[in-house]
Amino acid sequence: MDHSYLADSGLAAGSIRAFLYIFPHDLGRYLVGAGGVFLIVNTLLAGRLKDRKIRPRAPDGRQMRRELAFSLRTVVIFTLVGVFSVLGAELGFFPTYFHIEERGWAYFAFNLTALIVLHDAWFYWTHRLIHHPRLFRRAHRTHHKSHNPSPWTAYSFDTAEAVINAVFLPIALFFMPTSILAIVLFLAHMILRNAVGHCGYELFPARRDGRPMFDWLTTVTHHDLHHAQAGWNYGLYFTWWDRLMKTEHPLYHEKFSQAVRKPLDGSAVAAINRAM
Repeated sequence: MDHSYLADSGLAAGSIRAFLYIFPHDLGRYLVGAGGVFLIVNTLLAGRLKDRKIRPRAPDGRQMRRELAFSLRTVVIFTLVGVFSVLGAELGFFPTYFHIEERGWAYFAFNLTALIVLHDAWFYWTHRLIHHPRLFRRAHRTHHKSHNPSPWTAYSFDTAEAVINAVFLPIALFFMPTSILAIVLFLAHMILRNAVGHCGYELFPARRDGRPMFDWLTTVTHHDLHHAQAGWNYGLYFTWWDRLMKTEHPLYHEKFSQAVRKPLDGSAVAAINRAM
């Protein structure tokens, strides 16, 4: 690495220096990502997007203040794991590099794509794990207190869930030489997709028949259904794992079409409504 936290200092001093550098970046990424989505989608464009609102009511201020408080703890945990990753890279455990020319643009594209695809797989399986009844209350209950989520929900985690989410990156770095720019873009993508997925407005485009135009991506409705009925839709970025493992909500396409006001035949929704 071009910058060293351990040069001319011990492990403790280097760790403190790294923490003081990484924490404002992690906090800033959350505030800009979640706050930016909240400002643009839930505030400035709320009127124009009212026909794409998934739930009739918006989250209240009390919920969002709680989400912010838990998110600050998550930022601290992410920072601590970031310190471990940075110092591990300096000690040679995690091969990272600054200059893309070292491995070329083709490897950079593969590297970034692999981080995103592997993170989606990590998230799906760990997410299913913490939904187990023996783990849910201790590891995932806080996130689901936001039954009607907001962009601030993105980092509203229990300690265990924050650790599970944070450790993906050092595990990936151990096995795959990674560009610093790829890490930055991966982390930016992570918070933006996470915040958008909790915003409560369906922002993804629809086909003329009312289905998602990019049906391999998780839409806002896809994750919103997970908060409404927790036994479905565990994926983060892609719908692949939910479809392969048959954990996608059976009314997903109907609910998506409702959110974009381009109804399908409505038979599935009508059947559920009659049963309720």
